[in-house]
Amino acid sequence: MAAPAPGLISVFSSSQELGASLAQLVAQQAACCLAGARARFTLGLSGGSLVSMLARELPTAAAPAGPASLARWTLGFCDERLVPFEHAESTYGLYRTHLLSRLPIPDSQVITVNPELPVEEAAEDYAQKLRQAFQGDSIPVFDLLILGVGPDGHTCSLFPDHPLLQEREKIVAPISDSPKPPPQRVTLTLPVLNAARTIIFVATGEGKAAVLKRILEDKEENPLPAALVQPRTGKLCWFLDEAAARLLTVPFEKHSTL
Repeated sequence: MAAPAPGLISVFSSSQELGASLAQLVAQQAACCLAGARARFTLGLSGGSLVSMLARELPTAAAPAGPASLARWTLGFCDERLVPFEHAESTYGLYRTHLLSRLPIPDSQVITVNPELPVEEAAEDYAQKLRQAFQGDSIPVFDLLILGVGPDGHTCSLFPDHPLLQEREKIVAPISDSPKPPPQRVTLTLPVLNAARTIIFVATGEGKAAVLKRILEDKEENPLPAALVQPRTGKLCWFLDEAAARLLTVPFEKHSTL
């Protein structure tokens, strides 16, 4: 059996150029969704280096649309560490400080995990919030999910060989034994990821090169979590810098503003 189609791979000469292009794509996707029949835009964000990248570029890219458009954005998080929002490991806390202070999405449109609840209850509470926000969908269908990938091939808080990779019923799952600290987290599950209309994986740096080659080129009997993200009807894209893409032999599009 052939390896899964890797999706559209775009390679940028620097993480700065990647970030600017990513922000423009988010703004364009939002404009298209707001002009459509549903007249709203649903975005799921991941943490890590994506926070600073989006904080640097997205406010400028989204500004021309104005506050009235941003009021129709709904923002969720692909996973969250169960720590207080003020903690340095809180994904929402970092976005609140660095991005949302400059991107006026109404608080009522930002769906967060409650870190004060036990992890099982926090997962169910977040699932209920998502069901409320996505009324009419049997499973939440995000317009756009922006995902990262770890050197071990994990995405969201879905780790290699973890039982959560087999989860098919829950839309949000708790994890208490994350191999990467902090151990308690809440994560979207593969059924939600694969229901999205568009998914963009973002990876930068030489430390991601080997795992990206495995995900995008190798046929593995036990695929890494990021390789299991294959949207059922949506679009899959990869935004990489040259360092992360250096081992790839599959076709990709090279981008440069120079």
